[in-house]
Amino acid sequence: MAKQSFQKPKGTADLLPGESLKWHYVEETARVLFGDYQYSEVRTPIFESFDVFARSAGDTSDVVTKEMYDFHDKGDRHVALRPEGTAGVVRAFVENKLFGPEHQKPYKMFYIGPMFRYERPQAGRMRQFHQIGVEALGSDSPALDAEVIAMAVDFFQTLGVTNLKVKINSLGDKASRENYRQALINFLTPHFDDLSAFC
Repeated sequence: MAKQSFQKPKGTADLLPGESLKWHYVEETARVLFGDYQYSEVRTPIFESFDVFARSAGDTSDVVTKEMYDFHDKGDRHVALRPEGTAGVVRAFVENKLFGPEHQKPYKMFYIGPMFRYERPQAGRMRQFHQIGVEALGSDSPALDAEVIAMAVDFFQTLGVTNLKVKINSLGDKASRENYRQALINFLTPHFDDLSAFC
């Protein structure tokens, strides 16, 4: 009879007592600091309906087509382990009607927890990883974006990270995205036969 060997799944890590203390410090620092900015913790399920993530990420994104841990459960429901935090938070916001007039806007939440992506494990990329994030829903004020950026810088500085550099990227407005898409099509059309089917 073969001897069994029990090992953690590929792409995961054990957080042993000395290491888990460091994680606890980072998580508690986030809870205290985000609370100072009036963000409250939300805990969403580790698995959700597959459609929650497919709809938010776009059905053709790499996360949906290649990286999600998805399966049919015993009731034949298509579910997925959460690959990121935003989709579940937005689902909770809508399902629990937190957009109603009785709730202060913006509605500010943060999350801390494990996420899962089926990808080739390599340095800095695990199949189970941990993410801390914030969502502020119900306002389109650019001042809110600035607050989130300032809060992130404050968080890293509180943790002792030095020499920070903030790089801001934007997808632009609808018109600029359409112009970019058309410019990309114009550039790639002469090279169409050289592109793979995936491209």
